[in-house]
Amino acid sequence: MSADMQGAEMSSDMPYKGLNVIDLSQGVAGPYCGMLLACQGANVIKVEPPEGDWSRRLMPSYGDNTAFSILANIGKRGLALDLKTKKGRKIIEQLVSHADIFIQGFRPGVIDRLGFSFERVSHINPSMIYVSVSGFGLKGPLRAKPAMDPILQAFTGFMSENHGPDGKPHRTPNIINDMATGLYAMQAVGAALYARRDTGKGRHIPISLMEASASIQAVRLMSNYRDGPFEVSMMPNGVYQTSDGWIQITVIWDRDFRQLCHAFNWPEGANNPDFAEAEARLANADALDVIIGEIIEKDTSNNWCQRLNEAGIQNEVVQTYSQFVEHPHVKESGLIAWVPQSGSRDSWAVPNVPGVAPFKPYAPGGAAPSIGQHSAEILEELGYSPGDILKMSTLEVIKVQGSSNKLTK
Repeated sequence: MSADMQGAEMSSDMPYKGLNVIDLSQGVAGPYCGMLLACQGANVIKVEPPEGDWSRRLMPSYGDNTAFSILANIGKRGLALDLKTKKGRKIIEQLVSHADIFIQGFRPGVIDRLGFSFERVSHINPSMIYVSVSGFGLKGPLRAKPAMDPILQAFTGFMSENHGPDGKPHRTPNIINDMATGLYAMQAVGAALYARRDTGKGRHIPISLMEASASIQAVRLMSNYRDGPFEVSMMPNGVYQTSDGWIQITVIWDRDFRQLCHAFNWPEGANNPDFAEAEARLANADALDVIIGEIIEKDTSNNWCQRLNEAGIQNEVVQTYSQFVEHPHVKESGLIAWVPQSGSRDSWAVPNVPGVAPFKPYAPGGAAPSIGQHSAEILEELGYSPGDILKMSTLEVIKVQGSSNKLTK
């Protein structure tokens, strides 16, 4: 337990201050849950093998970090050790004895063989909240199958409706299932902590990418299963090409369509019985789409955005991520934190977490740890001497930042 966590008091900004978390998970799903706990005050120790979490090796990499490993581990302390060694497991047992939350993301059965099943951990610490993150869950024929985000995008039906002009199903590069899993895990942990105040007991929280993926897609899953593939339900509603880019336009009410026609300087559209009402617009969607496309392509995205804003029409220019980050509204909102990270020359644009105190990039713990960055510090807190730490580093039980197999001075 770190010195600044002992006797710490919670606050509205840091409600989890004083809680100790052991995060053995890798990738994004489990680690993102741990990061959310850390940015709300918890003392989160990221435990990873000496070669590092596999998310550190996804390209492009910067030092021993990537965008994946940075986002999922901001605010944590890093401990690198070999769980296959007796001494490595002994260290985890010591951490378990005074921790509040244990997060692991091994395939079902692996953590049991390492000696840290829920039963074993809860025997050591009955108040432990134990989070198991997996791809397909702990039961069923696919339970042992490895699965990253794109695999669940395929399995859950997402790709079947995410197809382009080529007609092929496509994945989205946004890791929606990993992020959703971390968020669902976090809300379950919060509820378990609340319940523990009265019971004093921990609980096992199994959560899978499959469950999170299905839940975050619930509306489409329900509609598709009952009514079939997605069909446009209102017009106009889509992306249109302008003279210099693209713009999304959405119209729901008939009065909004009349305002749209006014902004287009197309008064006959509002009076045309083929388009005047929502049902008629939907029945004549193809014809309406062509007309609007011909109007929109005559001016720039920004000009159309301004005119449609003045008309009260839902719209927005299709931006790149860089354009989004640099947008005046985004800057004034304070959405983006600029996080300096070892291995990177420039700071990273990291969105602050909604509803949580903004990141403090230059404060202690304001970035993601390097491999083994805090190994010596954590072991000293557990009572190990510098000599003990040096010996374990030499034997490759642990890794300390700056050296592959020895303690840096």
